[in-house]
Amino acid sequence: MNTPQASEEWIQLQKELPQWVEESRAQCGEGKVASYIPELAKAPHEALGIQIMNGSGASVVAGDAAIPFTMQSISKVFTLLLALMDNGEAAVFDKVGMEPTGDNFNSMLKLELVQPGIPFNPLINAGAIVISSLIAGASVEEKSDRVLQFFRRLAANDSLEVNEAVYRSESASADLNRSMAYFLKDNGVLQGKVDEVLDVYFRHCSINVTCADLARMALVLAFDGTDPLTGERHIPRRYVQIAKTFMVTCGMYNASGEFAIEVGMPAKSGVAGGILTLVPGRYGIGVVGPALNPKGNSIAGVHLLETLSQRLDWSLF
Repeated sequence: MNTPQASEEWIQLQKELPQWVEESRAQCGEGKVASYIPELAKAPHEALGIQIMNGSGASVVAGDAAIPFTMQSISKVFTLLLALMDNGEAAVFDKVGMEPTGDNFNSMLKLELVQPGIPFNPLINAGAIVISSLIAGASVEEKSDRVLQFFRRLAANDSLEVNEAVYRSESASADLNRSMAYFLKDNGVLQGKVDEVLDVYFRHCSINVTCADLARMALVLAFDGTDPLTGERHIPRRYVQIAKTFMVTCGMYNASGEFAIEVGMPAKSGVAGGILTLVPGRYGIGVVGPALNPKGNSIAGVHLLETLSQRLDWSLF
């Protein structure tokens, strides 16, 4: 952040980000808050916030960045990383594939149609359920605690907790996820007891965060697994490379190709309205906007990231 260009960019962000947020907030009226998990329907429809953190730990914050929300599918990036650290690449990719599906995130269509019957990638629900089964630990409690401690370490926030109300709501409304899990179990892909694996999955999806937490976690990915503020390496660089590639190809559900063209940054969204994204070697970014577009991504959040990428030339491509 010491170059004149970077300094000018940081000043521009401080000056213009609040206005860009307000321009994007107008998109909220076109979206809908997720309701298939009943607890998520309580989220504020018009909310939009962002925090951008640089490698020195300085942040630019705008909008409703302080509101808490659950990670939902954003957590899948980090459980993938933990599973890779626990098992290695060969064992993980024996159980999940590396390709985008083009289907909805909760579709089980290709599990039966395409052999060998493993989920196409770790960021769709079926893949993330399998990944949850690969987290090391002797019990649901131990596995879930390891996930939580890993997330706390990356976010530099020991107060991260599971939102129990969302966890219970998610578990009570998960018939489709249970169907996928039992199908995977029957196919020999899923190891362990279905209810226990799903409990780990529901819990990591229900961890409460703010934009600050997402920005801090994204910063570690932006610096290839090393926390630039402490110098500590949390994740092997190779595994971060894998995760960021999945974020580009699969991270925005079946709108990932469009997002890559319009924004061009590795990103992962969740149906609570969060988006975690990054500019490699420079910024970690957390966004929240609970009103979703038909693909399940924050409608105003995507618009805001398009604005940032185009105004500041952040696309990788």
